[in-house]
Amino acid sequence: MSTPQGHRSGGGARRRKAAPPAVEGLRRIVPQALVVAFLAGGTSAFVASDKAVRLSVDGVPRTLHTFADGIDDLLADEGLAVGEHDIVAPAPGSGLVSGDEVVVRYGRPVALTLDGQRRQVWTTARTVDGALRQLGVRAEGAYLSVSRGAPISRHGLALDVRTERSVTFLADGRERTVRTNAATVREAVDDAGLTLSGQDTTSVPPDSFPRDGQTITVLRISGGEEIREEPVPYAVERTRDPELFAGTELVEQRGVPGVRRVTYALRTVNGVRQRPRRIAEETVREPVPQRIRIGTRPLPGSVAGADGLDWGALAACESGGRPTAVDASGTYGGLYQFDPGTWRALGGSGVAQEATAAEQTFRAKKLYVRRGASPWPHCGRRLYE
Repeated sequence: MSTPQGHRSGGGARRRKAAPPAVEGLRRIVPQALVVAFLAGGTSAFVASDKAVRLSVDGVPRTLHTFADGIDDLLADEGLAVGEHDIVAPAPGSGLVSGDEVVVRYGRPVALTLDGQRRQVWTTARTVDGALRQLGVRAEGAYLSVSRGAPISRHGLALDVRTERSVTFLADGRERTVRTNAATVREAVDDAGLTLSGQDTTSVPPDSFPRDGQTITVLRISGGEEIREEPVPYAVERTRDPELFAGTELVEQRGVPGVRRVTYALRTVNGVRQRPRRIAEETVREPVPQRIRIGTRPLPGSVAGADGLDWGALAACESGGRPTAVDASGTYGGLYQFDPGTWRALGGSGVAQEATAAEQTFRAKKLYVRRGASPWPHCGRRLYE
């Protein structure tokens, strides 16, 4: 039996039946729809994470889009580092939603000298005027070392402020009150229309800072110099002498005061004369020391032949009983009115009136042994009464 044309026996491939056109189109549409659906879902998530925010840094605003979830992320994404003196609003750590406004203001150091007191302060103001308002400094009538409109950089600046103060001056019998921003009392004096001349000054140092409400007296000063010659005391030198009887002091050299020339500054303040002030001195003549010999020799107990007489009565008659008595001529002295020659002949030193009463009596007894009562022609008889 013959085989039909085109058919082969054994292991031949069976021809696949063609699918209908509608089924083939569906196969192509379903994957494309899945891809579109996936892309549409991703776009929705992308759009939901994007936020439009307004960021202002030191007063310069701009609008930007960000995927940051919070303030910290936004600052990090924008490369903005902040410190303890900077201001961020909303505060770091806060969340972030679309439409938020974020403000960053950097702190600026200011070396502020306010009315003479220096301190370091921080401000987020970008101008001197803004810093003054922020720090609560009254600028009306004040002196400023830089203009109020001057900018303050991130590095800061030095600012000297002298506020207007009320200062009262008492001068020339009058009282004057002025408003001033002067740096020194001397400048405030000028603001008050006063003049310091010559040695004039003020009751507080002229270079000190004038304080608000302070009362200052202007001192009108006049003065000159005065030269005086003054004595310079002499020294006293005492020497022990075994040749003199104990109790005897002999002036071997009399002291002479020296002379010095002293210059004094004279000063009158507001018509009142002040105590003179010594400003210079020179020695015109050196003092001469006084030298005194002091006896240490023991006095003898008695003089034979003269101890029993009334020496007190003789002394009372001759000198009134005064060991230092000197007659009107200056020749005779002591209890018994010795002349210098007789005194020295009896072993005395110096003159009798410089010796002790005991030594004078002792030498009077020696004189009596030699000459009796004749040395005392008028009072000698008192020895025997």
